[in-house]
Amino acid sequence: MSDTAPTAHLLGAADIRRIADEAGVSPTKKFGQNFVIDPGTVRRIVREAHVEADTHVLEVGPGLGSLTLAILETGATMTAVEIDPPLAERLPNTVAEFMPDASKRLSIVNRDALTVDPSTLPEFADGKPFTLVANLPYNVATPILLILLERFDNLDSFLVMVQKEVADRLAATPGNKIYGTPSVKLAWYGEAKRVGTIGRNVFWPAPNVDSALVHFQRFGTPRPQELRERTFSLIDAAFGQRRKTLHAALKKIVPAEAFAAAGIDPTRRGETLTIDEFVALATAMEGNEGKRS
Repeated sequence: MSDTAPTAHLLGAADIRRIADEAGVSPTKKFGQNFVIDPGTVRRIVREAHVEADTHVLEVGPGLGSLTLAILETGATMTAVEIDPPLAERLPNTVAEFMPDASKRLSIVNRDALTVDPSTLPEFADGKPFTLVANLPYNVATPILLILLERFDNLDSFLVMVQKEVADRLAATPGNKIYGTPSVKLAWYGEAKRVGTIGRNVFWPAPNVDSALVHFQRFGTPRPQELRERTFSLIDAAFGQRRKTLHAALKKIVPAEAFAAAGIDPTRRGETLTIDEFVALATAMEGNEGKRS
């Protein structure tokens, strides 16, 4: 139980700087790297994610291993996907140094998270639920989340730290001015909530923005892929011209009969529709295929 004890040594600022120096690593803007230097923050992330010893965890962008060690501290089994080769190569050494008994519970994949699927991560291809816990790079956080949810039906939940503005968009509801494509597409899969904010001083280097935590829980019953593709095409079209009414923004793809069948006023704007209303419109389109002009 030595590696699951709450007194395990997690990485502080001095540890992070030493490891980075030994590995010849400098944080890069290319990969959006800001390393967490506060043990309390990574323990909080793991606690909010409800990670326990029997949890199967995917971490994207482990960096120098701050959050990785906090996940392993619980006794969980995990896979870390890291795009930066020097960081992927260094991570096993860090775990061996600070939590040697946990090494057997960690797998590391040197790969871009946007390219993974069940064939490249076979440990998550068994259909059993797993959770994503990550400090995501600000510039690719939304695409990573949506791609993983699309490719892994068994991604049951996630707790991610992202830029505060990204967190606000992910958890936004209809009618809010920041409600947009990420908000409504994420709502297709489940429910996202902001569960806390993170200050800039817990990172090295300190970013120019504040961060926040988003928790997501997937809905139990998946909907057909064809319906998802149709619904997402409507969402893209509606928010591509968000100042226009639905009638104006969707006139080339949605017949008038579909609005009537779905019970949706075509003078509304896309930013006022819930995911269920987009689904209703997509379903009505399918029923009116033969009536398109």
